[in-house]
Amino acid sequence: MNAASLFPDVDGNAARLQAWLQDQLEGFGGVMEVERLHGGRSNPGWRLRSAHRDCVLRARPGPRANLLPSAHAIEREFRVQRALAGSAVPVAAMHVLCEDEAIIGAGFYVMDFIDGDIFREQSLPGLEPAQRAARYDAMNAGIAALHMLDVDALGLRDYGRSGQYFARQIDRWTRQYAACRDGEIADMDKLIAWLPKNVPHEVDEPVALVHGDFRLDNMASAHGDPRLLAVLAWCLSTLGHPLADFAYHVMSWHISPAALSGLGGVDLDALGIPNEHAYVQAYERRTGLSVGEHWNFSLAYNLFRLAAILQGVGARARAGMATDPDALHFAAQVPYLAALGWGFAQRAGMPA
Repeated sequence: MNAASLFPDVDGNAARLQAWLQDQLEGFGGVMEVERLHGGRSNPGWRLRSAHRDCVLRARPGPRANLLPSAHAIEREFRVQRALAGSAVPVAAMHVLCEDEAIIGAGFYVMDFIDGDIFREQSLPGLEPAQRAARYDAMNAGIAALHMLDVDALGLRDYGRSGQYFARQIDRWTRQYAACRDGEIADMDKLIAWLPKNVPHEVDEPVALVHGDFRLDNMASAHGDPRLLAVLAWCLSTLGHPLADFAYHVMSWHISPAALSGLGGVDLDALGIPNEHAYVQAYERRTGLSVGEHWNFSLAYNLFRLAAILQGVGARARAGMATDPDALHFAAQVPYLAALGWGFAQRAGMPA
C-alpha cells in the first residue's frame, strides 16, 4: 500500500458511505454532495449535503495503526461535544461515530454543518475596528465560559486526569516530538531539558475542561454578528490547567503574521484589537483566575507544544497523510516557534 492510499478516501467511497449513513441517519437518500473542507491540521473534514441533510464528516487522517499513539482521538471529540450540547459553550450537534475503517479508510464521526463565519486571519481583514473588538470580546467570553464549566455536571470527570497537568503534557509532547523528529533543532532540545525542571508547583492546581487548540479559526460566529455559534476542533481537549489553555490561545499575540497568521508586530490599536494585557485582564475578570507569576513559563510551554504538534503535521505530510495543503509550511515554522519559546523560558527568570 502506498502512502497516499492511507488517507481517507471519502469521494471514492461516497456510495459506501452514503449507504452506511442511510442506515444510521434519516435524510441521506437521493444525491449526496461531498466537499473537502479547508483546514483541519489534525483531523480532516468533509461537508456532506443531501436534500434533507447538511453535515460535516470529521475523520482520522489514516488507519489507526499508522498514527501516533493517543493522537487523532475522534471518539473523544465526539464524546466531549455531545456532553457540551446545551451548555454555555456552543458546539455543533453530534450524530454518529463510526470506528469501522472499511467505510472510508479511517474512523470518523458526523455532526451538523454550522453555517457561520470562520476567520482564518487573526487581524480580521475587511472588518471595522469596532467589529474586531466585538469578535475578540466574544472569543474571550467563550474561553472563559469553557473554563468555568462544571465537569461533574457534564459527566466528564473521567475525561482526563487531575493534577500535574504541565508535567504530563511536557512528557507527552516530548515523546511525540521524538517519534517524528527529522533533524536537530537546538532550541527544542533546550526546551525539552528546561521545561520539566521548571514546572510550577501549585498547592491547589485548578482543573477545567480545556480545548487545547482554542484559536480564531476553530470557531464559527453568526454572519455579521460576533456571537459564537460553535467552537470546533476538539481533538486536543482534556481536563487540564485552564491557564495553560488560555496561554496557548494568547500566544498568537507573539507569533508573526507571516509564520502562522499571528498578531506579533501588528498595530493592534489601529485595528481595534485588544493588546495582550487588556485581553488577559478581561479573562481574569470573567473567571476570577489570575495568570500569576508563571505566565512566561506557560507561553514557553505552549510554544514548545505547538512546535511538537507541527512537527507531527510535517511527518504526516511526508507520509502522504497531510490534512492541510499548507502542512509543510506549518512544519517549517518549528524552529521559529522553538526559538520564540526559548526566549520566554529565559524571560521566566528560572534557572536553566
